[in-house]
Amino acid sequence: MTVRPSSCRIERAADCRNGLGESPLWCPLTQRLWWLDIAAPAIWTLDAATGRTGQWPLPGPAGSLALREDGGLLLAQRKGIALLADPAGEPRPVVVAGLELGEDRCNDGKCDRAGRFWVGTMDRRMREPVGSLYRFDRHDACVRMDAGFALANGIGWSPDDRTMYFAETTSGCLYAYDYDLAHGAISGRRVFARLPPGDGGPDGLTVDAEGGVWSALFGRGCLHRYAPDGRLDRVVPLPVSQPTSVMFGGPALDRLFVTSARVLMDDAALAAEPLAGALLVLDPGVRGLPEPRMRDRAAASGAGHGG
Repeated sequence: MTVRPSSCRIERAADCRNGLGESPLWCPLTQRLWWLDIAAPAIWTLDAATGRTGQWPLPGPAGSLALREDGGLLLAQRKGIALLADPAGEPRPVVVAGLELGEDRCNDGKCDRAGRFWVGTMDRRMREPVGSLYRFDRHDACVRMDAGFALANGIGWSPDDRTMYFAETTSGCLYAYDYDLAHGAISGRRVFARLPPGDGGPDGLTVDAEGGVWSALFGRGCLHRYAPDGRLDRVVPLPVSQPTSVMFGGPALDRLFVTSARVLMDDAALAAEPLAGALLVLDPGVRGLPEPRMRDRAAASGAGHGG
């Protein structure tokens, strides 16, 4: 089946020139987008009303972040978890029961609607399947839920919370699990979508209000939207070859933000791609879902409020 490219207006939301922009997260309470630069370690934020950006250097790389219900941020760093009361402050490392890192490091992560934080780990050399998928019910305790990944990446949930999606870049696969929100349990892992062979692969992802799964294809210069049955529904070409992740934002959650990267690009490639590393935004024609905050004592059932 051939899917025609979907045209839509793509704008530069921030000229941040990130080495490796990642983990965009929208906060409806403050109308701000948060994201990370992994290559030049820093936290970034965009005020949607004014277009102003803020930047706070980090002492080391972080793969993903979460907003906490009790205030502040949680950072999934290379060697573990750290808490940050204020973006201008110093991250406080946390000893986490159940987190066992060897040749792997923390990468992409996201909160489910019960306030649990899920994070995947990746092989530091991006070759061996030594990575795992962890569930954090508290910032200082986690459970390994699955394993065998070289480059664990984007995570998201269907609107009815019955399916969890998970991207593994090296294999080119988007996986789906049956999801039990009440207990934070996953089962029945299967291939939801598989990319044809080629450079790069699926990176960060998000799910819209209609159940469509949006995936940023690093190295392939586009976004894919998959229908809930796994059918490729849309291909959105981008002016950057290395999109890294996607997140709905704006007052109506009808704007789609895209982080991107400049790593692995020489001077000629950067000259040909002036928006590489920028934060992009487009109108996808569909709305997103509110992102939950992390709750340190996730309820046995029910859902956390959006943050």
